[in-house]
Amino acid sequence: MPVRTAVIPAAGLGTRFLPATKAIPKEMLPLIDRPSIQYVVEEAAEAGIQRIVLVTSRGKSTMEDHFDLAPELEAALEAKSDTRSLELVRRPAQLAEIISVRQKRQLGLGHAVLTARQAVGREPFIVYLPDDIIRHPVSATHQMLSVFERYKASVVAVEDVPRERVSSYGVIQGEQVEERLWHVRGMVEKPAPDQAPSTLGIVGRYVLTPEVFDALEKVRPGAIGEIQLTDAIALLARSQPVYAYQFQGRRYDVGTPQGMLRASVEMALEREDMAPALVPWLKALARRLEG
Repeated sequence: MPVRTAVIPAAGLGTRFLPATKAIPKEMLPLIDRPSIQYVVEEAAEAGIQRIVLVTSRGKSTMEDHFDLAPELEAALEAKSDTRSLELVRRPAQLAEIISVRQKRQLGLGHAVLTARQAVGREPFIVYLPDDIIRHPVSATHQMLSVFERYKASVVAVEDVPRERVSSYGVIQGEQVEERLWHVRGMVEKPAPDQAPSTLGIVGRYVLTPEVFDALEKVRPGAIGEIQLTDAIALLARSQPVYAYQFQGRRYDVGTPQGMLRASVEMALEREDMAPALVPWLKALARRLEG
């Protein structure tokens, strides 16, 4: 069965961006000229994903509004014959069917995914963490779906991280079966560097079979009362194959102000409408700082 549904957990409080996120969802903060979450939805739509399940919470309705039609704004732009702006405004609503479910209590990523169970149904799906923007000519989604189609099994995205930073990741244990691909035998959530089974850290893309929902029902909350998605995937790996794919591309963590700033600058440098003015300014700024 093809993967046609994506789940995007977006119910967090965004405390790293306070006070900006006091009234605005973190996922709606602009990355250059569009909300950061739109980049993830665009990646999904470009890869053929038809339905997006947004897992939200109280105060996050602006995300739903962004991916809806805006009749008054569209009428005003049409009246001014501003076709470029009109296309930009209409695009989010044309990307995919958007479904919203509410996570009423913040009980971890695993719980957020489990909240989407009814909306997803009994079919494979992909989970995106909206803090992770991955850039490559062949999207990370396309790369992972290619693995899923070959092996008909769950696939998690991993990258090789410095050992001193593994305590910030879920880390896989397994054996390599082909270039960039590992058969997962286990996972450890945020291990100490000297106890990590590898340096392959799990990042924000997961192609999952529907049986992961049964595993999530069985997983017990951890020390801080949260249900971990990695615990459920590790449990799933006991009954069916699970793979880890080291994707090609550059990942930006836009879940912190520094990461958002870095992504904004580097992605702006890729744009023909921005780079010509930005490059001389950055060079002048570097000379001033060096002086």
